[in-house]
Amino acid sequence: MSSRRDRADELRHLMETEGEAVGQNTRTVNQLTNYALQRFDDYEELRTAARGIKERAIADLPDLIDRVDEAVEANGGQVHVAQSAADANRIAERIMADQDAEKLVKSKSMTTEEIDVNDHLESAGYEVVETDLGEFVVQLADESPSHLIGPAMHKSADEIAALFNSELDPDEELSGDPIELTAFARERVGEHIREADVGMTGANFVVAESGTLMLVTNEGNARKTAVTPDTHIAVAGVEKLVPSLADLQPFTELIARTGTGQDITSYVSLLTPPVDTPIPDFETDEFRDADERSFHLILLDNGRMTMREDEDLRETLYCIRCGACNNSCANFQTVGGHGFGGETYTGGIGTGWEAGVHGLDSASDMNDLCTGCSRCEPKCPTKIDIPWINTVVRERLNHQGADGEDDLDFLVEGLTPDEEPTGTDLQKRFFGNIETVAKLGSLAPGLANAVASSRPGNWLLERVAGVDSRRDLPTLADETLREWYGSRGAQVSQPDRDVVLYPDLYTDYFDPDRGKAAVRALEALGCRVHVPPVPESGRAPLSQGMIETAREQAERVHGALVTHIDQGRDVVVVEPSDLAMFRSDYEHLLPERSFERVADHSYDVMEYVYGLLENGSEADALQSPEGDEEIAYHSHCQQRTLGLADYTTSVLDELGYDVRTSSVECCGMAGSFGYKREYYEMSVEVGEQLADDLGEVDDGERLIASGTSCQEQLDTLYERQVPHPVELLAPGSGR
Repeated sequence: MSSRRDRADELRHLMETEGEAVGQNTRTVNQLTNYALQRFDDYEELRTAARGIKERAIADLPDLIDRVDEAVEANGGQVHVAQSAADANRIAERIMADQDAEKLVKSKSMTTEEIDVNDHLESAGYEVVETDLGEFVVQLADESPSHLIGPAMHKSADEIAALFNSELDPDEELSGDPIELTAFARERVGEHIREADVGMTGANFVVAESGTLMLVTNEGNARKTAVTPDTHIAVAGVEKLVPSLADLQPFTELIARTGTGQDITSYVSLLTPPVDTPIPDFETDEFRDADERSFHLILLDNGRMTMREDEDLRETLYCIRCGACNNSCANFQTVGGHGFGGETYTGGIGTGWEAGVHGLDSASDMNDLCTGCSRCEPKCPTKIDIPWINTVVRERLNHQGADGEDDLDFLVEGLTPDEEPTGTDLQKRFFGNIETVAKLGSLAPGLANAVASSRPGNWLLERVAGVDSRRDLPTLADETLREWYGSRGAQVSQPDRDVVLYPDLYTDYFDPDRGKAAVRALEALGCRVHVPPVPESGRAPLSQGMIETAREQAERVHGALVTHIDQGRDVVVVEPSDLAMFRSDYEHLLPERSFERVADHSYDVMEYVYGLLENGSEADALQSPEGDEEIAYHSHCQQRTLGLADYTTSVLDELGYDVRTSSVECCGMAGSFGYKREYYEMSVEVGEQLADDLGEVDDGERLIASGTSCQEQLDTLYERQVPHPVELLAPGSGR
């Protein structure tokens, strides 16, 4: 793992050199996929079907391997099962030697990137040429791909023109015109394909019953690579196997929509090799008989069968490499795949792949770039819980040890519970146990705030916990929400409903005003509100990979809330990240029945207000705008994933506000992420994208946000206080 300073320098360099191209390309594709999925009525149904097919296929992998072996042999081909990357490369080299080959052309394949087959064959004296335009570019540049489906996404057209002019000696100097560059590359690649002795492809899917390969491309180079030479090698991970041709249907519908925003890619090729088309001989302009063709399918394990037995990493094998998790990730949009690191794979799902096929160390740098925002989840065509995979890998990295910078352990003695690995570094321990810090600080909030904002305090926090001194820390309130409620009590004696307002960590200790507003708004709508002592939800430790601490917190929260739930009280939550714990993450932390009880009775505060208004409560009881009041609103990322953002806009619309909303995925703070020294500048850069999206917010317009992190980031970006939406609703200002 890089040091914090080195990591910050690396990310800064990538933002400066590759960030603009990556950001423009990924955000464009993300918008296209949003549009494609919004008008695709069968999306959720097909996602469910695709997930089911992958679950069954991975469960039946040994049988599917036997079946495809029989099918390919019956077709006249040969299957080779490679246990490791080295085995796969030896097999490929042996095939080249047996064919007396000199040149191999390849179509795009992340699996062959994983095994470094190019380097292996080139070291053995063979010429290897990529035929996918993006792969052709990165091969010329001697770089690794920066995206699962867009290998050269980090390069601008002008940079590619300069590369071609430098490396390929065109007759006339090429400009940055994409059409001109594509035509030039097509001609050069075509020459290589015509000269090649062997063609190598990957496979999006391999059908066990027939030995059929499904190749999904936008350039057509894959089918040329597969059928022009007389020898075809396909390299595919064993997870690419599906039982039957019928199983391809949902994936055909999904892969382009989630990956590029197309209804279908330009080329969907189904080949059952060795194909029966004649073999072109470009020297004689004649054709040789198709019987001379040979086909080899190399099925790669390389850790996959071990992943199959791993309850937490198994879902990684459901990935169909569409790249949607890359495009929807705000951090990926900012630094691209090279910022995520890893030996082969990048983006949200990259952590699982790297840990599974290359080992934990290769996943270490990229792992913390997953902030758990969850915006990748709705885009994943097989419903992979990518944030959970990243959390599990983070926990395993904690077990493996700290990053070597933490030589001041004595200052945070006791911040690692007994059940957590001692390798958890001080930064993670500090942020994972922020409730303890807040409790201690609230004993003397004025003193704690003064120390935290002082130069010695900033230095100590940066040195010990990696908290960037350029980031303003939240200020502890003089009175917590629970203290306020304890002295005030419930105000509605004959309620229509009894509810519990969950006192989340930030609302309780740092911003009780939004909690007070929630109480008043709910009371105005006829609810008796209770604010009991309930522990922090576990979000803080979970975000640091401290799963056992998070599980203990979840159990304590369940214990504190279950009595209220049994009494028929709904749980209303102000902070969306805590609601996401209750409705989503607790599924991993609690027994099924306990999770369901908390999840089924928990509501976002604006969702709850919307429900009350829909069921007869009078909107007149709430504070309304005076005249035409405009609002710029940013909803929390996890709130969007839960499908709750529209409740806020609906309530504000009903009250008479003129609301416009942001469209970016994330504010960039993501809880502790924006405070960390190594990620501060990246967090600010992501935040600037939000500011660009929202544009100018003048003095006559209110700026609001649903999440703690969002409020803090926007406070800084716009130099103004950014309230929670519920603060606009609460009537009165008394206790």
